[in-house]
Amino acid sequence: MLHVKELCLATDQLAKIIVDIASDKKATDILLLDIRGVSLIADYFVLCTGANSRQIQAIARAIDEQVAELGVPSPRREGEAETGWVLLDYGDVIVHIFSPAERDYYRLERLWSNAATVVYVQ
Repeated sequence: MLHVKELCLATDQLAKIIVDIASDKKATDILLLDIRGVSLIADYFVLCTGANSRQIQAIARAIDEQVAELGVPSPRREGEAETGWVLLDYGDVIVHIFSPAERDYYRLERLWSNAATVVYVQ
């Protein structure tokens, strides 16, 4: 698997770009967590909420398209907008796009409460 670190773009830069893209698509409760100190699976988690399946899909598509323009390989993708949870795995940066109900149900913020919050956008 090609990790972001192997590209010219630093992992933290990619994570912040993803936060900006999600914000531009009107995602809410955007949270960027630095999980390097608490997990080996990635460096950063980006969590955000879309109001409905159309918005979740729009956020995911925008992130995928705009990050691809930077030369980052396509992510592994899990879930569908209709289920209320889409995951985009860029290796070192993992993006979770939730519906409000799914975000409240899974509460990943609590699960990863030992991770450092880098950015929070309401």
